[in-house]
Amino acid sequence: MNKKMLLIALLGLLTVSTGVAAQTNYSDYPPPPPPGAAPPPPGAGGDNAHYAWADVLRVDPVYGVTRTATPTQQCYNQQVVQQTPGNKGLGTVLGAVVGGVLGSTIGHGRGNTAATVGGAVVGGAVGNSVASGGQTYTTDQTVCQPGSQVSEQRQIIGYDVEYRYHGDVYMSRLSYDPGERLRVRVNVSPAD
Repeated sequence: MNKKMLLIALLGLLTVSTGVAAQTNYSDYPPPPPPGAAPPPPGAGGDNAHYAWADVLRVDPVYGVTRTATPTQQCYNQQVVQQTPGNKGLGTVLGAVVGGVLGSTIGHGRGNTAATVGGAVVGGAVGNSVASGGQTYTTDQTVCQPGSQVSEQRQIIGYDVEYRYHGDVYMSRLSYDPGERLRVRVNVSPAD
């Protein structure tokens, strides 16, 4: 009876110390070394490992959200008040000429010269103030401002896979859906 208990305990330790890791496909592993080759260094695959198949019990997709920003422009019409530029030089000259002509018709003799000069000065000042004002008007102008539109998309980022190997059930997150069977790497090492 004691030998049976000891055998069960050893089998339990062996089962607990067996590591199971999911693998993608056969091409991910190097070929076996040629006969007579030196053993690989520690941690280089020369450990007590072998490959086997596990039955897949359940596959649940894992979703994540990705955000994408797309540049946009928001445009709208805006009323703008504008003013045409006046022509000060032309207004002053025309005003002075008109003022001088009017002044010369008013005065006689020596007063005629004074009236002409005075009319030209007053006419130039009036012509300058009229020409400097210009005209104001309202127009619609399209104004655009840069922006961005953020869109969210839900997509699969992995798979939670539940599988059974030698009666024990394991769970791993994989980047692919393995189907009905999953290749596993079994590593056996002594328990401390």
